[in-house]
Amino acid sequence: MERVNGLVSRKPVVIFSKSSCCMCHTVKTLFSELGVNADVHELDEEPQGREVHIALSKLVVRSTAIIPMVFIGGRMIGSTDKIMSLHLKGQLVPLLKDAGALWL
Repeated sequence: MERVNGLVSRKPVVIFSKSSCCMCHTVKTLFSELGVNADVHELDEEPQGREVHIALSKLVVRSTAIIPMVFIGGRMIGSTDKIMSLHLKGQLVPLLKDAGALWL
């Protein structure tokens, strides 16, 4: 858990992902198109990826997808469904601005 907390405190947007996951690709593409330089951790490519995945699963209360898991401003926001919902409601960009991930 300390590793996750350390990683999410370094950058305004942190995404825990898997390189072969299509939903992860969708979320990473959205942030890229918005101009966000997210700190992406591909758990299937990192030596401690399995341990991070286990720590993330302990943070999720309900049965939802664990990957991708997005943190904005050090706060766990959620997976693809939550990110897309915020984006469609027009709430994602203000959240990113508040976290210092967007300036425009």
